[in-house]
Order: sequence, then structure tokens, then C-alpha cells
Amino acid sequence: MIDPVSRWLWQGAGGRGPIVLMYHSITPGSAVPEWRWAVAFDRFAAQLDLLRQGGWTAVCFRDLVDDKPLPPRTVAITFDDGYADNEPAFRALAERNMHATWFIVSRDIGRVSGWTGPGAKPRPMLSADLLREMAATGMEIGAHTRSHCRLTEADECRLHEEIVGCKSELASVMGFDIDCFAYPYGVHDDRVVQAVRNAGYKAACVTRSGWARSDPDPMRVRRLAVYNTDDLACFARKLAFADNEVGWTKVAHYYLKRLGVRLPGGANAISMYL
Repeated sequence: MIDPVSRWLWQGAGGRGPIVLMYHSITPGSAVPEWRWAVAFDRFAAQLDLLRQGGWTAVCFRDLVDDKPLPPRTVAITFDDGYADNEPAFRALAERNMHATWFIVSRDIGRVSGWTGPGAKPRPMLSADLLREMAATGMEIGAHTRSHCRLTEADECRLHEEIVGCKSELASVMGFDIDCFAYPYGVHDDRVVQAVRNAGYKAACVTRSGWARSDPDPMRVRRLAVYNTDDLACFARKLAFADNEVGWTKVAHYYLKRLGVRLPGGANAISMYL
């Protein structure tokens, strides 16, 4: 269910250009996963249906940087890492004739994820055969480095191995060139961005929220994160504001600011009135 305010906001979404959504793990059923970067399949399917109901066109990430016009409500759905639990998400997208992009850690294809982090326990990864099937149905396969390392901490040799090596490995698996990239953890700087550009990628995405084309550099395309606790109303407000943080306090602050209303204490004071 979506409350009336969130639905009203959602109905006006999409007027400022395309939006890119970022997913990671998709868990079975409807229970809210513990990991912030995992989304229950039932919620994911409901989000897809909401996009369809709202007249959104789901394209691949590469379509955002091609020189062709896009429909008024365009969304690029992306998945980072390449977890095997994404297969039902792929099937759900294909059933709805929607496209999406997977950014793959090339070293771990068909294996278990080999990096660690808060909540990022080892997980089975998509197989090469399934990646090829996905591409054959119109899904896009992009690069996410060889080992999911923090690129800003890598020396020049490691940087080349992670960026160029991933591109080469994926091309060998897929049988075609790979031209889109996502920075692991969203971490990047000018040196890393230039290395990605020099490797021949056409576009890359970060984890900073906003409309996709807020930054004119195609190597810094913005995305919205979809979290484990995002219900459908929250998801609708994210589409409306192109922001990761769309709690009611922030929404109220936004509209009061547009009306020229100033409250003592700023945004924090608004919670007194909600």
C-alpha cells in the first residue's frame, strides 16, 4: 500500500530526467533481510509492478549515454556484484519485458564471493552460462572490477589489473566487449575515473544519489540505492526526489523551504510538527 501523499509525489516523478536504481542481493520471499543491501524478492517484484503502472521504461545502463532520445519516465535498474540470488530478479524482469544491467566481479563468476565487508558474507555468484543467457534476453553485463577492491587504495599496477583485467575477463566469458563500469563501494577519485576512461569504458556509475545526469561526466552517473527496509511508499518517494533519504521530516523540510517557511533549528525542528 502507498499512502496518498507518497502516491501524489510518485505521480509527478520522472520529469527531471532518467533515474538509475541500485540493487545487490535479492532474497526469497517477503521477509525483510538483515543486510541493508539485500531486498526481498516480493518487494522487488512489487517495485517493478509500480514502475510499470507508472509508465516507466526500464532500459539498460548503456542506453543512458547513447545519443538517442529517451521516454519521459526512464529508469535503469542495476545490480552490483553478481550474486546468484539475482536469478529470480532476472526472470521477473524478463517476464515483464523490462531490461536491467548487472555489474559483475569477474574473478568470482560461478564461485563464491571472495571479498568481505560489513554484512557482506560470502555468497554464491552467478554462473557464466546464466550471464550469457541473461545477455541473450537483452540484459546488459557490465564490469565491477576483478576482486571488488577499493580502487582509490590500489597502486597503478593493481588499478590496471582490476579495471582492464575485469573488462578482458568478462569479454572472454561473454563473447563481446564490455563498455560500462560501476565503482565498488562507490569509491573513486580523479585518478580512478581517468583509469576507467582510459580502459575504454563509455560510462560508469557511482553511489551518489540524484538524477542520473546531474553530473555531465558519463563516468560519474548517479544512482539511487534500494535498501532492505524500503517499503513501496518509500520507493515511490525515492523516484520523486531522486534521493536516498526520503523520510517524512526531509519531505516536510523540502516543501516548507519551497514555501519560504523557516523554522528555528532547521530540519531537526520539523520533527516537532510531525
